[in-house]
This record gives sequence, structure tokens and C-alpha cells, in this order.
Amino acid sequence: MSLQYTPVDEYSSIYDSLQATFAKGTALPLAWRKHQLLQVARMGQENKDAFISALKADLNRPVMETLVELGSAVERAILSAQQLDEWAQPEMVTVPEWQQSWLPTIYKTLLGVVLIISPWNYPVLLALQPLIGAIAAGCPSVLKVSEIADNSASLMTDLLPKYLDPSAFRIINGGPTETTRLLEFKWDHIFYTGNGRVGRIVAAAAAKHLTPITLELGGKSPVFIDDKTDLKVAAQRILWGKTTNAGQICIAPDYVLVPRGSQEALLDVLKEELRSFYPDGALTALGSVPQPMWSPVEKLTSNVLLSNLHCSKDVSPHDVLLEDEIFGPFLPLVPVDDLQEALEYINARPHPLALYVFTHDPQVKQSYPARSGSIIFNDTFQQVAVSGLPFSRIGESGYGSQTMKYTYDRFTHLRSSVDIPLQAEQSLGARYPPYSAENTKIIGVAADLKIPMSNSVDGIVNA
Repeated sequence: MSLQYTPVDEYSSIYDSLQATFAKGTALPLAWRKHQLLQVARMGQENKDAFISALKADLNRPVMETLVELGSAVERAILSAQQLDEWAQPEMVTVPEWQQSWLPTIYKTLLGVVLIISPWNYPVLLALQPLIGAIAAGCPSVLKVSEIADNSASLMTDLLPKYLDPSAFRIINGGPTETTRLLEFKWDHIFYTGNGRVGRIVAAAAAKHLTPITLELGGKSPVFIDDKTDLKVAAQRILWGKTTNAGQICIAPDYVLVPRGSQEALLDVLKEELRSFYPDGALTALGSVPQPMWSPVEKLTSNVLLSNLHCSKDVSPHDVLLEDEIFGPFLPLVPVDDLQEALEYINARPHPLALYVFTHDPQVKQSYPARSGSIIFNDTFQQVAVSGLPFSRIGESGYGSQTMKYTYDRFTHLRSSVDIPLQAEQSLGARYPPYSAENTKIIGVAADLKIPMSNSVDGIVNA
């Protein structure tokens, strides 16, 4: 399937038409938004086989993994439609009695026209998931899908206008040049999923217009295994996380910090479990790793111990394998003496998107001050399976959150409101000049409020 790029000279008219749609209030009614959300679900369900074929062509993706990706988009579109009334409900604010007649309220208002830039490695879910949030929030959107997964991009380009209102939602196809042109427009929000290098370019472009952005980036997500962990279960769960989509996902376990005395035992179990996962050979089952990614990383592995899934043991903390996100089926084992050494290693590096800790020791769980987008105990990947949790980032892994209500919140303006009745004038009269001594005393009451007793860190009671 050949992907046709959208002519650059059409960008302005697309942008202007979406702005006009927003100005008309087309996306304001909740019923309209719910219908669009359910249309996303119908698009996924009614074209399941086409999505399976496209992802097979793009990534050699196993059918089950495609169904997980597609199913997540369908389910979250349905759930978003079902929960939208609750999300959009104005919120009354708790205030002192004398302010209650003001009706202090937070309204969930439409943010505007947004740009969504999605990646190639999960070309369906990572395009539709932020779009679902934008639809729920009533934001007309341009979806710039990745040109690398061209079969999936062509399919989405064909299907989207058949299911969604084309006056509000458009797909634009192109490469880096076309994306650069898109970034010149003044959007009300930009949602970018990809790598840190391009993320910096997106952030710089957004800054010219003071446009708020969400950056969903990657990084090196570490695994720590304590010396009391069931290695067989840990190996199964780590391998599942590492080999899903051939390791080409931002939350894949990147490397393992393992107690020095457990390294050989872990390696043996990894080899055994890998054979049970892929008895016919891991590389075929793992899917297609693009050659530009495969070759450079393969050259870095000085000690290949697992067939097709490359696992290097005794990796030095300064090894080149530990410099950048691997984004492929390579798993370095880094031996450490204890938990403290593992923590020091993690804390000395950019904050990861995910931190995986295999332990059943409550003290170890409470001893993990390392900062990360999320922390997951005793498994990998499962944090994104919980729709009620935010998929959040920190530091080099990006900023902002998404998944259902959290994506809705990213694309929603919280508009504060008060409606002060004439009858409140009696309580407001002291604010007017001339500032008499009596009125100054009334207005200044808050500055003289009694401060409660508190305990300092060292346990000494302060007055």
C-alpha cells in the first residue's frame, strides 16, 4: 500500500476549516462527542481484519498483539463515551459560608484546535488514544500519523473520514518536512509521542506560540530484581515485556539490575523461558525489527548469550549499551551488590518512563525513592492495562499524562467562575475606599489567623 502525502499547500485550508468548526460550536454538544467516540470503536471493530493485515505488513505483528492494541482503542473509546457526562460535569467548589452565594464553579470548556503527532511502533493505539481524549474534550484535531508504518497510515487515512466528522477531524500524512510545516501553525495544544530528539524540536516550535504540549517520550526503563525474587516468574514477566512488539515500545524493560550472586541463575532461567516462549526461534516470533535499528544495536552486543533475543551479562554501568534507549530485543544484565547500589545507579541517570521492581519485601518497596513516570512491582507493562491510571511522564521521559479521563483533562480548559449576587454587597462593603481603620482591620483578619502547632522533622514541637 502506497502512502500518499498530503500536499503542503492544503494545510492552511485544513487548519482554517477546523478553526471554523470550533468557532461554530460543532463539538460542543456531549451527544455529538459521544457519537464520534462510538464511531472510533465501530471503525476498529468493523475493520479488524484490515488492521491485522496492515500491522502484519508494517511490523510483522502477531495477530494477538494487534488485537490487544486494537482492543484497547475500542474499549477506551466506548468507556470514554459512557463516562463523558461525569467528566464534563461542572464542579462546585467548597468555600467558606460567606462565599457560598457566589456559586464558585469550575466549568470544563473546549480548549481549541489541537495537533496530535503519533509514532510508528504502535500506529493504531498511539494515534487513536490521544484522539479519543481530544474527541471527548470537544477539540477539533489534526492527526499526523507516522509515515514509517505506511500501511497503517494509509488504512487510517481511508477509514477516518468514513467514520468521523471530517469538518472536525483530519489526517495529514507526510515526513519530517511536512511535520515541520505543521508546527508553524498556532495550535491550542500539541500532543507528541516519540523520541526525545524530536520532542525537543516540537517543544521549541510550540514555545514560539506559547502552545501547551504533552510529550510522551521514551528512555531507559530499568528493572531491579532482589535476591529473594522467584526468578522463574520474574524471567517470564520480563521476557514478555521485552519481546512484545520486538521490544519496540517506550515502556519495554531496557536493562536489568540484578544482585551479583543471582546473575547466572537469572540468565539460565531467561534462556529456558525464551525457548518455551518461542520454540521455533525467537526472531520470527518477535516480529520485524527495522534494519536501521537492528544493525547498530546488534554491533554493540559483545557477549550474545540468547538466541535472537540478545542478552549481555556483566554489563558495565559505563557500557555503550546503557547510553541510549535500546528499543529492540536486547537485554543487558548489570550486576549490583545491593539495593543501594541499584538506587544510586538509577538516580544518577535521567528519570525513566517506567521503573520495574521485582520484590515481595515491603521494606524494599518503600525504599524506592528513584523518580520515574510510574513504578510497577512484580510485572512489566501492566500499568498501561489499567484504564483508570494516568500514563504519566517525568523529566527526560516527557511531561503530561494520558489515558481516558487524563487525556480528556489534557485537552480541557478548567474555567473558573463566580456569580456574585447583589445581596452579597453587605459582606463586600469593607473593601471600598476610603480605607478606614475599621475596614482595614476587617480585611486584614486573614493575616492574623492563629497558626496551629506543628512538629518539626527532628520531633521538637514548635509554637
